[in-house]
Amino acid sequence: MQNSRRLNRNSVRSILIVKQHNQLGDMLCTLPLFASVRKSFPYSNIRLIASKDNFRVFNSTSEKYIDELLLYDKSNPVKFSKFLLNLKNRQYDISIVPSTFSFSKTSHLIGYLSGAKFKVGVKSADGKPNKYAGYLNVKADFEWESKRLHQVDRFLEIGKIIGCEFSDEDKNSVRLTFSKQEKSTAIDFYRINFGNGSRKVVGIHTGAGKIQNRWSGYNFAELIKYLFAKTNCFFFLTNSQYDSEATNELLSHLDKNFIEKNIVFDNGMEIRNLAAVLSHFDLYITNDTGTMHIAAYSGTKVLSLFGPTNGYEWAPLMKQNIYLQSPDNDINSINVKTVIDKSLFLINE
Repeated sequence: MQNSRRLNRNSVRSILIVKQHNQLGDMLCTLPLFASVRKSFPYSNIRLIASKDNFRVFNSTSEKYIDELLLYDKSNPVKFSKFLLNLKNRQYDISIVPSTFSFSKTSHLIGYLSGAKFKVGVKSADGKPNKYAGYLNVKADFEWESKRLHQVDRFLEIGKIIGCEFSDEDKNSVRLTFSKQEKSTAIDFYRINFGNGSRKVVGIHTGAGKIQNRWSGYNFAELIKYLFAKTNCFFFLTNSQYDSEATNELLSHLDKNFIEKNIVFDNGMEIRNLAAVLSHFDLYITNDTGTMHIAAYSGTKVLSLFGPTNGYEWAPLMKQNIYLQSPDNDINSINVKTVIDKSLFLINE
């Protein structure tokens, strides 16, 4: 650790967090870090740099951990020049580059170009040197793999370099914050599609960015049939433009009449409105993907399924969540009965 002793916490007025990558799950796992920075520097302006894909997740004046968003757009020279001008239009006391599984030259360069007095990040992780650590002047060596630390805790350890302490209770309380309009839109959607609330609602996400992270459509169909027989619940299917193959496989195993009467689709709903809708559900069952974190940080109970990726590292941490890990890295080795039993436990909890 270097130079953090010179940091006068009471003099900090402006903080920049650089997180311009496209991975939605990675961005949302950083949310507790944002909350810990807010808790430690309650009177500072916190500015987040985000990509076009992730910008919209926090693009609301209701979000309590971030004061400003700065869109990272390098699609053409004009937009990139505008980004650089916006970056340097103020003086930053601290810039933070929260990197846990890869080190980006761009992120570190942005943090350096911000001109922040204290440039915070990772010197090395699990013996792997950060070759861009020269852009930082407050940095530390971390050992994460041997401790099997969750990504959330890895990000929080970076914050601890500058004294941002955060308890387990703090972590469990972190949520997305919805505006009145977002809440109203969600309530209207729920009422129109699911009636008066007499039937439970279960969200389902069959897709994932990598095929090996997808539980089969047949398994999801068997799960849906059993949960319907036991609880008479509605189902809500979330799917992005990349998930159509997985969604269609699921639907091919269900009766058309059943689908029409009991399944509602998100139909490309705006991400913050989707999160607000998910906050009303009784359970969300999902593969390891970005919407898993959206559901969890909206306050929904989540049952997540993991094949080759590590659930201990990526599954939602909140107390009302459960993850199931494949015993052999094949996600379809997670049997339907186990998922049914855990689903019914969470629905009735």
